[in-house]
Amino acid sequence: MTAFSRPAEVPLRLCWLDPAACADLPLPAYHSELAAGMDAAAAVTEPVTLAPGEIRLLPTGLAVAIPPGYEIQVRPRSGLAVKHGVTVVNAPGTIDADYRGEVRVGLINLGREPYTIRRGDRIAQLVLAPVSRAAVSVCAGLDATARQDGGFGHTGR
Repeated sequence: MTAFSRPAEVPLRLCWLDPAACADLPLPAYHSELAAGMDAAAAVTEPVTLAPGEIRLLPTGLAVAIPPGYEIQVRPRSGLAVKHGVTVVNAPGTIDADYRGEVRVGLINLGREPYTIRRGDRIAQLVLAPVSRAAVSVCAGLDATARQDGGFGHTGR
């Protein structure tokens, strides 16, 4: 891939759970040529105000059929996180390929002020990502490494 070529496209099927009720909402979309995530919009019927520290699960009105071997990662939108402290509470959330329910976004307000989400506001990014599955096996011991069991912060600042 050169600096100017587009990434490969993978077919992704989406459907509105109630097409008439969601006719005014945009489909998830990439907002720049090489964006990794598609912005997803809130399908709230009334404005939702998140108080500082509050967690809410917000609807998108969409269901998705993800191809086998992929997942969708639900990630925060950087502008919401940096400007307002509103982020995805379980970031990144995972939508598995066999899930067919509504795509919903768990948001938390880590900011100091209440934040209001209105219908159609972009609330998260959806990133289609390949998945590898582990072939788990039990062994008597692990190979030695220079790090060994050094944990959090063991390498210094």
